[in-house]
Amino acid sequence: MNMDLKNQRRMAAELLDCGENRVWIDPNRAEDLADAITRADIRTAIESGTIKALPKAGISKGRTRYNAAQRKKGRQRGPGSRKGRAGARTPTKRDWIQTIRPIRAELRDLRDSGKISKNVYRKFYMKAKGGVFKSRAHLLTHLKTEGHLQEAK
Repeated sequence: MNMDLKNQRRMAAELLDCGENRVWIDPNRAEDLADAITRADIRTAIESGTIKALPKAGISKGRTRYNAAQRKKGRQRGPGSRKGRAGARTPTKRDWIQTIRPIRAELRDLRDSGKISKNVYRKFYMKAKGGVFKSRAHLLTHLKTEGHLQEAK
C-alpha cells in the first residue's frame, strides 16, 4: 500500500506554495493519486480535498512568558546569567551618583540645621568625595564615633 508519491508531493508543494513536509495526502485516497501525473491532476486533487497544506507550526511563547515572570521576581539573575562586567549592567558613574547624592544631602541638612559646624561639614564633604563612606548610615556612624554628632538622628 505504501506507494511512491514523491512527484505528486513535489508538485502539490509548488501549487500550494508551501514546503513538501506541509503537504498532507489523504491516506485513504492515495491509490488514486498514483495515476495523477500532471499538474492539472494535482490541482483537481487539491480542490477535492485529497491533498491539503497543513498549518504552519508556530513557536510557543509559554516558556518565554514563564521566564519573564521569574525574572520579574528576581530569579535567574545570578552571576551565571550575566554577560559583561558589572559596569555594563549599571554604569559605575550611576552607582557613584546614587551613593554620593544622599550623603551630600545629609551633610547639607546637618549643616543647615546647625548640628555640625561648617568646618566639620567641609571635612566630611571632602571625605565623602574621596569615597570614604559607602552610605548615608555609614556617614552618620563616622560622625558619631568622632564625636561631631551627639543625639540619635
